[in-house]
Amino acid sequence: MRALLREKAFRSLAAGRALTFFGNSMAPVVLAFAVLDLGGSAVDVGLVVGARSVSNVVLLLFGGLLADRMPRALVLQGAALSAAAVQAGVGIAVLAGRAPLGILLVLSVVQGAASAVSMPASAALIPRTVPAGELRGANALSRMGVNAGMIAGTSFGGLLAALAGPGWGMVLNGVAFLGAALAYGAAGRVLARRRAVAAEEDSAEATASGATAVEGGPGASDGAAEGPWHALREGWREFVSRTWVWVVVAQFFVVNAVSAGGIQVLGPTVADATFGRTLWGFVLAAQMAGALVGGLLVARSRSRHALRIGVAVVALDALPLAALAQSADVAVLLVAMFVNGVAIEQFGVAWDLSLQENVPQDKLARVYSYDALGSTLALPLGEMAAGPLAEHYGVRATLLCGVALVALVTAGALCSRQVRDLTTGGAVAPVDGAPAAGGSRGGRPPDAAEPLDAP
Repeated sequence: MRALLREKAFRSLAAGRALTFFGNSMAPVVLAFAVLDLGGSAVDVGLVVGARSVSNVVLLLFGGLLADRMPRALVLQGAALSAAAVQAGVGIAVLAGRAPLGILLVLSVVQGAASAVSMPASAALIPRTVPAGELRGANALSRMGVNAGMIAGTSFGGLLAALAGPGWGMVLNGVAFLGAALAYGAAGRVLARRRAVAAEEDSAEATASGATAVEGGPGASDGAAEGPWHALREGWREFVSRTWVWVVVAQFFVVNAVSAGGIQVLGPTVADATFGRTLWGFVLAAQMAGALVGGLLVARSRSRHALRIGVAVVALDALPLAALAQSADVAVLLVAMFVNGVAIEQFGVAWDLSLQENVPQDKLARVYSYDALGSTLALPLGEMAAGPLAEHYGVRATLLCGVALVALVTAGALCSRQVRDLTTGGAVAPVDGAPAAGGSRGGRPPDAAEPLDAP
């Protein structure tokens, strides 16, 4: 991990991702309190915060398309700068008492759009920043930064809103996004220099062998002039052509819906009736702590069947639901959430690694965007369904039904031979049509993949 942090491009990208998720986690918290400070109702809060989710869902596919057709570092930098300008501007307006509800609604939409653009681009850029043999550790370390950013963002959002007001929270958010933009810019410059050096070496080799260099190289996109709908269809074909991809996304559509309803909606209900809200905060923190420990464990793993293991341990998502259903004491629930956090990270790194090594680099961001769309759509469905189901069938029955669903879809995913047999730890997937790269020897991705990331 220390060796990975010496890679300047990766270090800058990881810092940018952590700051971006810090800002994205803080934004809904300070926005909600800003609406309430303006005299808004719970309906107004739902409208403003919900607008961010809608904007995020609508633009996720566009974000993946943009990241596959433009320099990814540049896309990330532009999204972060846009979010920084809007957040800081609206924060100053809130502090001056000149921010009506409509302005907060616009801010929420812009924030959701920036998140939609940056999410697939940042994940798809990781393979370009580290040697191929270090991709597992890079994903683990990057996800640890993301988790730390999310924890800090949520905590600072509530703290600043309480002590200094939501306006200062928005200003700090703007500063965080500005820092992310600077980090992404640094990563882009490193990749551009690497691309220039590789181009000079290729030119020298071509001259020495008497060959004529073809302008654009194997990494140039033949579909640069194709329309966006064609590009999205191409990404969809890439998504559905691999059974293991859509099977796991279908699994997580159900798992995310069940977890969102059980943990985010029914969890506070059980906590209120038993051990109280304060301890519920510690329960949620235990899950994040487990994720950080899980990142350290998976970074040291060398298993070639990472996806099989990751998909299997998703069954442990049922532990917190079972503990809540039995109204277990807090100690049992803390352990269940900690183990769940470790399992989440095992899957998360295995999933990123599997996509990055098996999907062509020039289509990777679009596949990530379809994956994120499936996961994001599941969250509101689970959150909206949990309450009515609990009222009709009871909280315990609803949670136990969730346990059964998690076990069922996990077993179903493991029935796929592609999921069980997929291996990791080999070459990074090249640009479609380009020769494979690096392999397990630890070489960098080929120059063919670089033009997409060189401004």
